[in-house]
Amino acid sequence: MTDAKLKNKRRFSPAVRRSMILDAAADLVEKEGISQISMERIAKHAEISKSLIYKYFDNVAELLRELLTRELEELRNLQFAAADAADTFEQLVRGVTNVYLNNVAQKGLLIERLQSDPAISKSMNPRLFNRDVAVEYFANIVHKNFDIPLPTARAVTDLSFGVPVSAGSFLLRNSVDQQELEDMTVAMIIGSINGIRDDFMVRKRKLKH
Repeated sequence: MTDAKLKNKRRFSPAVRRSMILDAAADLVEKEGISQISMERIAKHAEISKSLIYKYFDNVAELLRELLTRELEELRNLQFAAADAADTFEQLVRGVTNVYLNNVAQKGLLIERLQSDPAISKSMNPRLFNRDVAVEYFANIVHKNFDIPLPTARAVTDLSFGVPVSAGSFLLRNSVDQQELEDMTVAMIIGSINGIRDDFMVRKRKLKH
């Protein structure tokens, strides 16, 4: 590293340095996965000394846990903001889907890779970014707008969460128009909810003799 670069890095506040370290780790995880991550590699990628990283993080697992927390918080906040701004159910589903696909287009399956490692995800506070909180939020909307019993709305909502994840994976593996993929994803989610209301619930209805 040149003296000028080193001097510039020293001007950064601790918060900015911490963010730079997390950004470097995120880039490595997105490109290469978790197995090859080390403090040495993160330091080299961030163009800083390994000793500087140890000023902020005790080990790689702690660093990646903070990275996962940051990424989940950012994604969840954007999705809830999109949901709150929606005037129709279609706008809600589209807004949340758009946020997720944009995140995947920019960062790959970073969150999914971090969550797949038990040493990172299972040691986090389970109350933080709990999937059940998001499911309950959207299930109540489905329940109120589609007249589907709440337990059933929770189930279909939880299952539908997997559709954008599959779409994100497809986006990374194929040359596909993102807008068209978003349209298909929205259609699949809304179609599944309509199917539960118009088919599944009808077949479960008590016969009238």
